[in-house]
Amino acid sequence: MTDIFELIKEALSYSFMQRAIIVGIFIALSSALLGIFLVLKKYSMIGDGLAHVSFATVAIALFFGTSPLLVSIPIVILSSIFIMQLNEKAGLHGDAAIGLVSSFSVALGVLISSVAGGFNIDLFSYLFGSILAITDSDMYLSIVLAGFVIALVVFFYNDLFAVTHDEEFASVIGIRTKLMNYLIATLASITIVLGIRVVGTMLISSMIVFPTVTALQVSRSFKSTIVISALISVAAVIIGVLASYVLNFPSGATIVMVNALVFIVFFALKPILRS
Repeated sequence: MTDIFELIKEALSYSFMQRAIIVGIFIALSSALLGIFLVLKKYSMIGDGLAHVSFATVAIALFFGTSPLLVSIPIVILSSIFIMQLNEKAGLHGDAAIGLVSSFSVALGVLISSVAGGFNIDLFSYLFGSILAITDSDMYLSIVLAGFVIALVVFFYNDLFAVTHDEEFASVIGIRTKLMNYLIATLASITIVLGIRVVGTMLISSMIVFPTVTALQVSRSFKSTIVISALISVAAVIIGVLASYVLNFPSGATIVMVNALVFIVFFALKPILRS
């Protein structure tokens, strides 16, 4: 036990671990805030679809030797808008639109990586996350953008709440429901791109879904779901990052496994916690 605490103390002394935890906390908070709106509106799969889009954007960025964050943010946002447009104007249901965009993106990413000489270590770190890859500039940009996401969710909370629970009623009382839906998709895009460094493109959608569905097992109100989800998300990131160092496991996979274990515990204890 003493050895574990020594390893944790050692881990926290490294700047790359400090950056990973700081970035992870901000991403966890923005994911938890958005998660409830995406899950309750049955948009949770859009996170998975946009994660596949981010894979293609990372491949494009590495091919041209530029910053994946700067390439991914605008393209993933445009992709989320395109998915919404397909849903509205092409008569496609959300899952079909997401399937079209995500499958095309994966194919594009594979083709680009093939042209560039195959999957290298850089692309692998973006697929599954690498705390060693987080730079100071990544940290500052992530903090600013995650803060922007959190601020917008808080500012538009009442409108987002109304649209999530009853979109038709929200439209009747004057809320611009279409704008709110696009706002949710855009903020989800930013959050997904920010999470690439910590958990990777293949696992980032789980950070949006897991804490929310876990909180729904025991929460009694909308706000309590957000609070519990945020606490679970932040705790999972901190525990996951530290455990990945102590056990020499991949950070992204470890964070997701912590989230999964917490869900199992909450699900098992649901009858007791909600009684």
